Amino acid sequence: MPIPLNHMETVKKLSDTPKDGLIQLVYVSNMTLRSRLKSSVFDEVEAHARSYNQQHGITGTLCYGNGHFLQCLEGEKDEILTLQERIFADGRHKEVQILSLKNISQRSFEDWRMRLLFLERWLWSPATKKQADQLSPFLPFAPHGWTPDRTAQFINTIQTFDNPPHIKAAGITYNAMGNMFKHIAAPHQAFLIVQGFLAILLVIGLYLLTY
Repeated sequence: MPIPLNHMETVKKLSDTPKDGLIQLVYVSNMTLRSRLKSSVFDEVEAHARSYNQQHGITGTLCYGNGHFLQCLEGEKDEILTLQERIFADGRHKEVQILSLKNISQRSFEDWRMRLLFLERWLWSPATKKQADQLSPFLPFAPHGWTPDRTAQFINTIQTFDNPPHIKAAGITYNAMGNMFKHIAAPHQAFLIVQGFLAILLVIGLYLLTY
């Protein structure tokens, strides 16, 4: 059966599920450019999710990597559908696609907090890198187009993590683009310095030839 792509199709698929029936929804989306440049976006998402989820009995996890979000939401049908409508209207991301939607008998994530999991190796703390090696089959992170089976494999993998790799534990800021630059530039500082110096000499030489 095709996975629903919008809110109304989700409502239709769950028409036989009781209002208080327990469901799991997994969706993916892409961050907008404005969100990528805003260093506080993860703080905002986490703070809002903690407050809202606790009030509405929603559990799950939020994953980020390579510009993509993947979020697993678990809770009663009416609560999930209300939250899904809000998510689809959120301007901080785009290209929202539902990967998995199903009735469940018990939750995979019991804690009400919306855990944050960063799927970029340079954002991981040394203490959690060994544990996070289990994620290698899912990297580089590109969840759009995942089948429900692959999505379930991913959820089962991260469900076992005792301490999810967290950007705060690594002592790095939340600016993902800045971290990417640090990750690329750090091992090649000498090369970049030399190339920068040669570029300056080239500019000076062209200036002298011109004038």
